[in-house]
Amino acid sequence: MSRITENSEIFPVMIKSEELADQNAETNGQLEHQPTLFAEPVFSWGNFTVTNSLLNSWVTVFIIVIISVIIGKKIKKIPQGIQNYLELILEGAYNMADAVTGSRAKTKKIFPFVFAIFIFILINNWLGLLPGIGSVGFLEGQASSQVFIPFFRGGTADLNTTLALALFSVIGSNIFGIIAVGFWRYLNKFINFKAFAEIPGKIKKDPAIVFVNPIKAFVGLIEIIGEIAKVASLSFRLFGNIFAGEVLLGAMAVIFAFLLPIPFIFLEVIVGAIQALIFAMLTLVYFTVASTAEEH
Repeated sequence: MSRITENSEIFPVMIKSEELADQNAETNGQLEHQPTLFAEPVFSWGNFTVTNSLLNSWVTVFIIVIISVIIGKKIKKIPQGIQNYLELILEGAYNMADAVTGSRAKTKKIFPFVFAIFIFILINNWLGLLPGIGSVGFLEGQASSQVFIPFFRGGTADLNTTLALALFSVIGSNIFGIIAVGFWRYLNKFINFKAFAEIPGKIKKDPAIVFVNPIKAFVGLIEIIGEIAKVASLSFRLFGNIFAGEVLLGAMAVIFAFLLPIPFIFLEVIVGAIQALIFAMLTLVYFTVASTAEEH
């Protein structure tokens, strides 16, 4: 493993942001520490660059795996203790999904994907609020002008992560739609060959079909644009809210580090949960709509 940049300096011990001022005073240099729209590279593995947001996402996956293994070993046919509450939450989530899909059978097919996305986003959102996330890292650059690079950064505060999640949601819903209604019927939702093929056979009985069916085909092109808009909407909404929260907490900490940030931290806990729920519910809607035949 090697560092990304030359002229970089990695301290052998972790450096907290509170200690950076003392480090900088000793070197008489200028220290920069500002929130960036992009995730900072921490190290490289061959040609593969590992950023601090990617490390945070790996931690999230590790937490999910550990929790899943523990639950898998502790689960019982007759629920006891905390399993009662977990099953109550899960049943409530299923009922909420049923209100969107309109069918428990369809919910069972879609719910595992949607719930996995919800848990991944929720943990990623909340990890960014923990002490040490964003405040433990290393100094990079020349002694005269050094930049603080945190080891970890909230995964969903990186547009690359939210864009990947949005692509997974939209592409997954289209694949699910093809499986549910068939390739040909689903293709006609976007490129309506069927509408043009009907014109010669029905033009004598209904001359207006010459004007109506081309409009149907044009609506299909709008659907294609809509799929692209879904990706942009999902990715930028989640990224914007979480990144704005990081900037807000950083600003409050600069103004007054004690007590002042606490109400905003609780606010970000709520925002993180709401944004995870919104992303999951929109994904559920996309899967449900995709599994409905075009004529319906």
